[in-house]
Amino acid sequence: MKIILRSRRATTALMIACLMLPQALWADQMYQTRGGQGAVDEEPNAAIMVGDLVVARPIGVVMTVGGAALWLVSLPFTLLAGHAGEAAQTLMQGPAEATFMRCLGCRNTGYRGKDLASDENNTVEEQPDTVAVYP
Repeated sequence: MKIILRSRRATTALMIACLMLPQALWADQMYQTRGGQGAVDEEPNAAIMVGDLVVARPIGVVMTVGGAALWLVSLPFTLLAGHAGEAAQTLMQGPAEATFMRCLGCRNTGYRGKDLASDENNTVEEQPDTVAVYP
């Protein structure tokens, strides 16, 4: 009986390894073909942008509001434990960043290099306040 159980475990482990190996090789191939940028598409097409706007963003808003409600319910316990900030980060700030701080259709949060470069070009140098004197 023990031999059958061990052989089933070995067969299951072998099947899992065989199923995971092609995915790992495909991910490595995608990483190398995109110049080391990984499999994340930072230049999404229109269909991905529409799907993100219609599906992912509303789900993110619901998760942010639900996380805020859960944080509020757990606040007495997390204050006693001293981990209210960690709970707020996990329940509210994480979903809010994923919803509001990424470009439409992108998977990574934060600004991209193109966004930062365009912001630097669009900034106006501050000029000192001058008072116009009319004769």
